[in-house]
Amino acid sequence: MNLKALRSLAGCAAAAGVLCLRFTCKGLNLAYRVRAFQAVVDYLKTLERFSLSNVFLAGRSMGARAAVALGRQLSAADESAVRGLVCVSFPLHPPGQTHTHVKRSEDLRALSRVPVLFVSGTADQMCERKLLERVVEQMKSPSSVHWVEEANHGLAVKGRAEESVLDEVNSQIIAWIQERV
Repeated sequence: MNLKALRSLAGCAAAAGVLCLRFTCKGLNLAYRVRAFQAVVDYLKTLERFSLSNVFLAGRSMGARAAVALGRQLSAADESAVRGLVCVSFPLHPPGQTHTHVKRSEDLRALSRVPVLFVSGTADQMCERKLLERVVEQMKSPSSVHWVEEANHGLAVKGRAEESVLDEVNSQIIAWIQERV
């Protein structure tokens, strides 16, 4: 939760008038993460101060997989429940194990009507560019990909300031969200 990239995105979201709730779930188990994400959503629904509308679920790496899984569940129950999904550094496969992309992309391919934005690095060893582009073509949901040139899974780029990369990523995400609200 206190990763610089998450703090930076939350600050940009707030500056754009977008309420952003961020939390960390340290477990590596996907089902556990999805349940944690669901618990947060359920809790927010109980608060009278907030109404959950125009909800965008987002995550980075394994959190992106959890956001997609929950987004699929919520939108299956109520088509208007999720306005969009933001997947930063979606881990389509472990390094060197590109064959696992079929299993890891099941929730993405099963989505319908929920727009998805992927933000990924061209040097991400957990998300081969051609594989992600193939998955995007197979998806029923409208989706787009913003590629950060030479960025790794952590979106770090050799010879480029971290703030510059964060500015690029944040502006893409905020613009994409604003187009959909």
